[in-house]
Amino acid sequence: MTTDTVFTEPKLLPGDLAIWFFIFMELLVFGIFFIAYAVMRVQNIEMFNQYQLTLNRELGAVNTLLLITSSYFVVRAVYAIKLNKVSLCVNWLYAALGGGLGFLILKSIEYSEKFSAGINLSTNTFYMFYLSLTMFHFLHVVLGMLILFAIVIKAKRGAYTEKNHTGVETGASYWHMVDLVWIILFPLVYIIR
Repeated sequence: MTTDTVFTEPKLLPGDLAIWFFIFMELLVFGIFFIAYAVMRVQNIEMFNQYQLTLNRELGAVNTLLLITSSYFVVRAVYAIKLNKVSLCVNWLYAALGGGLGFLILKSIEYSEKFSAGINLSTNTFYMFYLSLTMFHFLHVVLGMLILFAIVIKAKRGAYTEKNHTGVETGASYWHMVDLVWIILFPLVYIIR
């Protein structure tokens, strides 16, 4: 063993610690939303069951696949940068962004159908929760995509390497949180009766 050997403590969480405080707060907010939804559903079960059937489960399922797949692409991007394969990392991030864009397009189609039918936040309690929860999540997808795109730009400029990839891990952690929230939101609002 030489004196210039550097021992580093393995990180408990990937990415920057600050993002984990942010993720925790976001999950707390979504958790409160989910609890409120569940309480109101129990109090209005027939109405919730009736209007839940008006949701497009097929689009919701495709969106679930898009987000899960894009999370896989983000995992591949992190793995690529750890091997110092910057261009491969960028390509995987572009693929993840494509999944996010697909999600936004399909969700916009779903919203368009609801709004053209005259449905809005004040239509009833179910639609108030459906629109509030999914639009709040929609905004998180947009933010996640902006973060991933910023990482792409920085990666192209040489900001990340196999030794300095915390930024990629940080963005990946946020993107996985967005995916996790949808994995809970989709069955809760679209499927569970």
